Amino acid sequence: MIAGERCTRACGFCAVSTAKPFALEEDEPERVAEAVGRMNLKHVVITAVARDDLADGRANHFARTIRAIRTLDPEIVIEVLTPDFNGKENCFRLVLDARPDIFNHNLETVERLSPSVRSRAKYRLSLDVLCRAKELDPGVVTKSGIMLGLGENETELFQAMDDLREATVQVLTLGQYLRPTPAHLPVVEYIRPETFDVYRQVAEQKGFEYVASGPLVRSSYHAADYHPARRRAT
Repeated sequence: MIAGERCTRACGFCAVSTAKPFALEEDEPERVAEAVGRMNLKHVVITAVARDDLADGRANHFARTIRAIRTLDPEIVIEVLTPDFNGKENCFRLVLDARPDIFNHNLETVERLSPSVRSRAKYRLSLDVLCRAKELDPGVVTKSGIMLGLGENETELFQAMDDLREATVQVLTLGQYLRPTPAHLPVVEYIRPETFDVYRQVAEQKGFEYVASGPLVRSSYHAADYHPARRRAT
């Protein structure tokens, strides 16, 4: 996770602190690349807190980190998990211009629950970000994730899957929402493991290329199990 540990949003499911962020650390991209090299990683997931205090939502910081890792080893698979950048196309274009292999932005929940679960983020805006990302860079793999157990029903979940496919999303993660603290949203339902298996089958039938579905699945759960096509030369 880059760009600090203080978030400008206050989503009802997330344990990251909401507070005024500190300034970006200008050498962080190079330090991240150094850590990747020391750990000999072959698949890297880069995420960050929301930084609505910055004009670019720290999109350039994402881009610099991607490029620093590419300089270290062009063969490393780079996956980014981004916020919506308030829908500013120039921001996620900055990220895409750095050529990540996988562009992940989580839908998080079904449309009906989105206003109570997410802070500032909007269901349709997230779908638009994912769709525009694929249009801007057809070579990037698009990915999204949904938490279950927040009170959604199957009809709503399957509609969310359809909406993601319409937005040309290729990879999907489905996991159980777990309440970080008593101050966060309660768990409405614990989904049985066999039900997650059914949802994986449904998602695959809807055309997702790869689906990770289970109680402990998160956005970066066994991320390297999915092998994207080799990026074309810059």
